Amino acid sequence: MSRLLAAAALLWLVGCTDQNDISTPEQEPGPAAAAASPLELSVAGGSREAHTALSGGATTVYDASPDAFSLAAPNLAGPSLARHETGDAEFEVEFTATAGSASPGLGPVFDNISCEACHEGDGRGRPPRPGEEISSLLFRSSVDGPGPHGGPNPVPGFGGQLQLRAVSGFTPEVRAAIRYTETRGRFADGTAFQLRVPQYRLTGLYAPLPAGVLISPRVAPVVFGLGLLEAVPEAEVLALADPRDRDRDGISGRPNYAWDQIRGRTLMGRFGWKANVPNLVQQTAGAYNGDMGVTSPLFPDESCAGQDPRCARHAPEVGEQTVLDVAFYTRTLGVPARRNLDEAKATAGERLFYAAGCAGCHTPTLHTGVLRGVPEVSGQVIHPYTDLLLHDMGPGLADERPDFRASGQEWRTPPLWGIGLVETVNGHTNFLHDGRARSMLEAVLWHGGEAAAARERVRGLSARERDALVTFLGSL
Repeated sequence: MSRLLAAAALLWLVGCTDQNDISTPEQEPGPAAAAASPLELSVAGGSREAHTALSGGATTVYDASPDAFSLAAPNLAGPSLARHETGDAEFEVEFTATAGSASPGLGPVFDNISCEACHEGDGRGRPPRPGEEISSLLFRSSVDGPGPHGGPNPVPGFGGQLQLRAVSGFTPEVRAAIRYTETRGRFADGTAFQLRVPQYRLTGLYAPLPAGVLISPRVAPVVFGLGLLEAVPEAEVLALADPRDRDRDGISGRPNYAWDQIRGRTLMGRFGWKANVPNLVQQTAGAYNGDMGVTSPLFPDESCAGQDPRCARHAPEVGEQTVLDVAFYTRTLGVPARRNLDEAKATAGERLFYAAGCAGCHTPTLHTGVLRGVPEVSGQVIHPYTDLLLHDMGPGLADERPDFRASGQEWRTPPLWGIGLVETVNGHTNFLHDGRARSMLEAVLWHGGEAAAARERVRGLSARERDALVTFLGSL
């Protein structure tokens, strides 16, 4: 195919959906929807410990302003605080392609120009609004078969991530647009709801994509509290796993194991939408390389290596210390405190959260061990509402793209701490891995697979109870 024809080709990728997984007006609620009101049930075990403002233990910050995600942990001081501020400055650096500038090295192909540009306010990205360019959503890419070290198999000529932008003299790998269709359903009380199903159109391809390419759209997640999650002992995470569902509760979380670029071996993954990254140094260096086209000693090859002679290996564009400082910054951001602890509606919603079974994956309480070099996050009782495990979320959310041991229907449980402040910090309420959900309740309604029973219990709630559940989530 000629380049001209390739540029004119339209590739429509239907976005991770099976509408049969979403209840429609003609479908009756499942049996769980007819259960007694969860408001009549007692608070489940473990919830009392999580009923606290101290979401991040000693790293908790009491700020509900647009700066809520960007504050240093309050137990930082002296050299640690100075290093955090150094990492903060590097996180905001905007890279350019101009030799001799303060921050050269952008691209040649890239998705954004800085860490901050995707994680605005250290918060959450979103899909573009009508008429906007894509800014904080990226497209992972692979083809069938295992890649290096058992991970996704990069697309020949494109790599593991499609790059939507390029510096002068280069061509973006692809252009992308999103359109949505609607699927409808009803709660048990007859209230209608609509969910939007994303479809992705790829055009302007610099070269033809191979047949069977696998694409996974993903928005930028929040970056606070990551050091705490890195410090949770592996044994505690594994104790939550139940891959064979021996307790027959329908929930069978399991860990992902991914390649550790630093240690040169496979370790338990913790970060990324599919828990495909084992530590924050690798996460940081990988973002520099994949998102900005900025090389480092850990990832010395340009993302466009092999596409153009100008993409040949050269001296790293950021040094090891920069990567370490930015990783330290994300390790030591404070976690927003939980709010409205004594509000009756929020407390009622908290009981609903447990009674519906949401805590089966969104584990309220974890404990940190020792994270070398970061004593501030060590030895803490935290309340992130995640188990860091993979769960089968059903065909409705599937991207059908395996990632190390994660299947095409599995996703890591995302933490819920701070979810009620996303609108304040980032100006939107888009949730899930691709931002398709326009509210917290829509996000719940997209849950399938292991979470289908919990979803059906929520569908069975009254309007008053649903409002209470959302109020509780908004307090986190």
